Amino acid sequence: MKAVLTGNQAIARGFYEAGGRIAASYPGSPTVEIMESMKEYEEVYGEFSTNEKVALEVAIGGSFYGARSMASMKHVGVNIAADPLMTFTQTYINGGFILVTGDDPGMASSQNEQDNRIFGKFANMAVLYPGNSQESKDFMKEGLNLSEKYHMPVMVDITSRVCHSRGIVELENREDKIPLGFKIDQEKYTMLPPNTFKAQYFMKERLEKLEEYAYDSPINLLEEKEGADILIVTSGLMYYNLKELNLPISIYKLGMVYPISTKKIEELSKRYKRIIVLEEMMPFIENELILKGISCEGKKYFSFTGELHIEDIEKGLINAGVIKGEPNSIEKPKIVSRPPMFCSGCPHRPVFDVLKKMKVKVVGDIGCYSMSVLPAFEASHIMISMGACVGITKGMNKAMRRNNDEDPIVAVIGDGTFFHSGMPGFANLLHQMDEDDNMTFIVLDNRTTAMTGGQHNASSGRYNEKEDMHISIKDLLNTMGIENVVEVDQFNYKKLKETIQGETKKKGISVIITTRPCALRYKIKEPYYYVDPNICIGCRSCVKTNCPPIRMKKYEQHEKLKSSIDPDSCVGCSVCSQVCPVGAIKRSE
Repeated sequence: MKAVLTGNQAIARGFYEAGGRIAASYPGSPTVEIMESMKEYEEVYGEFSTNEKVALEVAIGGSFYGARSMASMKHVGVNIAADPLMTFTQTYINGGFILVTGDDPGMASSQNEQDNRIFGKFANMAVLYPGNSQESKDFMKEGLNLSEKYHMPVMVDITSRVCHSRGIVELENREDKIPLGFKIDQEKYTMLPPNTFKAQYFMKERLEKLEEYAYDSPINLLEEKEGADILIVTSGLMYYNLKELNLPISIYKLGMVYPISTKKIEELSKRYKRIIVLEEMMPFIENELILKGISCEGKKYFSFTGELHIEDIEKGLINAGVIKGEPNSIEKPKIVSRPPMFCSGCPHRPVFDVLKKMKVKVVGDIGCYSMSVLPAFEASHIMISMGACVGITKGMNKAMRRNNDEDPIVAVIGDGTFFHSGMPGFANLLHQMDEDDNMTFIVLDNRTTAMTGGQHNASSGRYNEKEDMHISIKDLLNTMGIENVVEVDQFNYKKLKETIQGETKKKGISVIITTRPCALRYKIKEPYYYVDPNICIGCRSCVKTNCPPIRMKKYEQHEKLKSSIDPDSCVGCSVCSQVCPVGAIKRSE
C-alpha cells in the first residue's frame, strides 16, 4: 500500500514499522509533526517531554531496557540534550536508538543555522541524511538495524524542506521487536573511569566497522555516466535538486554522511579528474574528504548559508565550469513580505503594548512572544535561546548597578519556556541578591506551548482538565524563595499597566504572572467589538495595539479615516476598547 506523507510523518511511520516502542520529543520546528504523527500508533509510547534533555533521557531509558527507542528535536534542541548524549554514545546499545534532529537551512523558524552533521560526528554517531519521504522512512528502519548491529546510537539528520514536503511512501507492516530487558553490566552502562577509558576504544572500533559497511552500503548510491570526468558528491535533498538539471556527470549520493568509506572515496578519486561536493550549510562532506587526502572543491561555488535551490546549484556549477553558458534567467515573482504576527486575541499583545509605551529595556525569550522583536512592536531588545532571559537579566542588572545605572530591567518568558529551562535561572536569582537589584520578570502563562502548535506543558492542566499536569508557577516560585509574585489578567489593561509600572519601581525581584490562556489553542471567542465612526476621532490608539482585525478605513459621510474592526476576526478580547480615549469601540450584543 502507498500513501502520501511528509518527511516527518514518514519518520514516525518508519519507527513504527521497525518495531519502535518508546518515543520522546520536545516540540520545535521543523520536527514537531513527528511526535504528533506518532499518536496514531498505539504500540508506541510517545510523549512531549519538558525539554530535549528529558526527552533524550526517556528514550535512553527505553533503549537500556532493550526497546527500540527514539528522541526527536530541532537542531538547537540537541544543544540542550548534549550533556547526556555525549556520554550515552559511549555506552553499549541494547535496544536500537535513533536521535532525529531537524536542521533548518535558511533559518525559516530558528535563531541560528546549526549544522548537526558536525554534532553527530562530535558524538561518534553514524549520521544518516534522508532526502525525501521514502528515504525518511527507510533510513529510520536502517538506522535502528545499524544501531543494534554496531551497538551505537544513530543520528537521522533531516532538513526543514524534507520534514514538510510530501512524497509517495510504500507502507509496510510492523515488525514487532520484543525488548530484551535490562541486564546489569557495570562496564557497559556506568560511565565512570575506568569504564570510560575502555568505552573510548569501543567507539573507535565500531566506527571503523561502520566505515566498512559504508563501502558498499545500499543507502549510498553511485550513478556513473560513461565518459564523465567529473564526480559530484552530495546527499539528501541536494541529490534530487541536482537531478533536475539532467547533467552528463557522475553522482555519488551519500545516504550516510558519517562515517564515509575511505576505501570507496579513494577508488572514485582515481577515476575522475575533479570531485565537486554539493551540500547545504557547512562544508561537512567536503572537509571529511579533505581529511582523507581527497582533492575536492565545493563551498567556493555554493553559498555557505541558506537553502540551495535548483537555480543556485545551476549557477554554482556554471561558476565551476561544469555547465557551459549562462544560467536560465527566470524572473522570480515579487511576493509581498508577510512577517509572523500575534493572533487575534493573543494575550501577549497588551503586555508588549504596555512595555513599548514604557520604553523600558526588555530581555525576551523563545516562543510566540519572540515576535515582539518585530515591527510594529519592537518591544523586546535581546533574544538568544530558550530560558536565557533570566540569567541574561541578572548579569545585565549586576553590570548596571555597578555602573550606577538605576534603570529597571524587564524580562519576559513563556510558561513552556519557564518549565523547559527557565527554572534553574530563577533559582540562581536568589544567589548574591543585593538590595539595589531591580529586576522584573513577566511570565506569560497561557497554559500551552503555543508557538509549535499548542502542545501541553506543565501548567496546561490548570486550564484544560484533559491535561494531566497542573503545576502552579506562582506556588513553585514561592517555594523557591521568590516572595514577590503577583498574578494579573492582562485583558484588564488598566490593571496590567499599573502592575507592570508599579513592579518595575520596586527594588529586588518582582515576578508578574499573566493568566489569560491562548485564544487559538483553546478556541476562545467572545462577542466581537465594533467602531462607532460618529464617535471615533481617528487617533489610532486601537491600531497601535497591533491586533489583526483593526484597520483604518473610509466611512460614508466622514472625510477623515476612522478605525474599523473585522467582526469575523475579532475574538472579543476588549483591549482596543480599553485603550480608546473616547469610548468609540463597543461590544456587540
